[in-house]
Amino acid sequence: MEEYIVSALKYRPLNFDSVVGQRSLTTTLKNAISSGKLAHAYLFCGPRGVGKTTCARIFAKAINCFDPQEGGEPCGKCESCQAFDQQRSMNIHELDAASNNSVDDIRELCKQVLIPPQTGKYKVFIIDEVHMLSASAFNAFLKTLEEPPSYVIFVLCTTEKHKILPTILSRCQVYDFQRMTTKNTIDHLMYVADKEGYTAEPEALALIAEKADGGMRDALSIFDQMVSFSGGNLTYENVCQNLNVLNQEYYFKLIDYFLASKVPDCLLLLNEVLQKGFDGGNFVAGLATHMRNLLVSRDAETLPLLEMSDKMRAHYQEQAKRCPIRFIYKALKLTNDCDQAYRTSRNKRLQVEICLIQCAQLADPDNAEASGHRPAEIIKPIKKEPKVDGQRESQEQPKSTVQPVPVSQQEVSQARLDESQPAPQQVESKPLPKQTEEPAPQRKLPKVSFKHFGAGKKVEEVQEKTVEKQEERLVEPINKEKLDAAWYAFIGSLPHESVALAGRLKGLQPFVKDDNTAGLKVSNPQVQQTVESMMPQILASMRQELRNFDFRLDTQLEEIQEVVKSYSPQEMLKELKNQNADVGELVSKLSLSFEG
Repeated sequence: MEEYIVSALKYRPLNFDSVVGQRSLTTTLKNAISSGKLAHAYLFCGPRGVGKTTCARIFAKAINCFDPQEGGEPCGKCESCQAFDQQRSMNIHELDAASNNSVDDIRELCKQVLIPPQTGKYKVFIIDEVHMLSASAFNAFLKTLEEPPSYVIFVLCTTEKHKILPTILSRCQVYDFQRMTTKNTIDHLMYVADKEGYTAEPEALALIAEKADGGMRDALSIFDQMVSFSGGNLTYENVCQNLNVLNQEYYFKLIDYFLASKVPDCLLLLNEVLQKGFDGGNFVAGLATHMRNLLVSRDAETLPLLEMSDKMRAHYQEQAKRCPIRFIYKALKLTNDCDQAYRTSRNKRLQVEICLIQCAQLADPDNAEASGHRPAEIIKPIKKEPKVDGQRESQEQPKSTVQPVPVSQQEVSQARLDESQPAPQQVESKPLPKQTEEPAPQRKLPKVSFKHFGAGKKVEEVQEKTVEKQEERLVEPINKEKLDAAWYAFIGSLPHESVALAGRLKGLQPFVKDDNTAGLKVSNPQVQQTVESMMPQILASMRQELRNFDFRLDTQLEEIQEVVKSYSPQEMLKELKNQNADVGELVSKLSLSFEG
């Protein structure tokens, strides 16, 4: 049986051209090798599984190649390349800084630096996970890193660049590796599948690439796992089942329910998802991502932001055409708010169900407020358009029962100013039309009579009297039962975030002073200050409950009562002796004592 090698090692690149997704970096390294302009120290940094250590090995192999190819690639046939491929090269040393991070390890490395290479031109030291070195080890490494021998090149690799000392960074050429794009990962996985003779759906490979989150090594490891599960036939359903990922079809079906305003179907779909073992928070987060994908699918310019297979992209485009843009915006806001409130909610399932119900109401044409459409507001004009002279006298303004709008002082002043301005001088040769020979028409102001103002004033007086009567009616005397009910009703209206405050207020008990006043005893000044700061809210709530708009609540600090200590007979006798020495003399003369 042939020995099995995992795909991450079997398909590890052996030259710069086979490195995936790092074209600019590999081009820079090849040009440096071709021109012979090599630095003494390099720092490769970036996320895990993007090719940092691989590029370091290819770089070390290329600079020691006896017959380098055009463009800086190693030949792979000379003795140096063969020794590197067989892992017996004496010119390339790898050090794992995660397990060799002490000062003694660095001192041992500095001793090896002094030994020149036996074959080849350079001695290359690759230090992986260099950020794991201790501060003392970094300081011991500084001098050697800054001025190594001419035949020594250091290549440092790390995933956490911010943990490296600035003195180390200043001595290296820094190369930042980027995450693998979804397209690059899918193409490479398809290449591996073709090489191995596996069949794989593009949607399945896209799901693996999404799960890998930009790491090629992670993607190849998941790929091997899926091959073992499916027997070499990778389908979207198999990958979803093995990776415990919710099938995207659930979200497409849910959006269709939203557009049809099918609230019961939305709740049943959520129940099916939860019964499969998926978390409600992950479901809401996936729904928010789905709405975001629909948003970017509507425009051809934002379509490249959708990193997935062509078939799935076409599915998103088809559904996005049926979704109104206002619906997508509001659904995005609702799902994002639900995602934020999910962690702090006590009834998490209800939180998700409310979000689905609100999303299902967005597309309902009968729900004007949810759909974002409000009824048109009809605004009556304050001034009417001036009528033509021929119509001014023939048409009378009809009488109306509607009260006329008062004219502002600015309009009256402007009208008087227009009347006082003289007409412009006319040219003799060109007489103006007949209508312009007459005096300039005066702006006809609305008639304002005392009758109308009096009527308006009477209406206002009636309204004020009505309010006063209503307030007079809502002054019911308070009693102990009503006061307690109103107090606990206010505490119950506090938001969920104020649980501690509500518990503190429950320990306070208001009492009736008179028909319109209640008192509240508090234990310390801090509690009194808290109650006083909330007094407007307390009075607004309790006045409504008590139906008493004159209700007041006075706070007062409880008096600290002095604790009276109880004395035993012996203690009482001792206290009496301290207060009066004659008592002690009397006890001694009479030989008095306490009998148990």
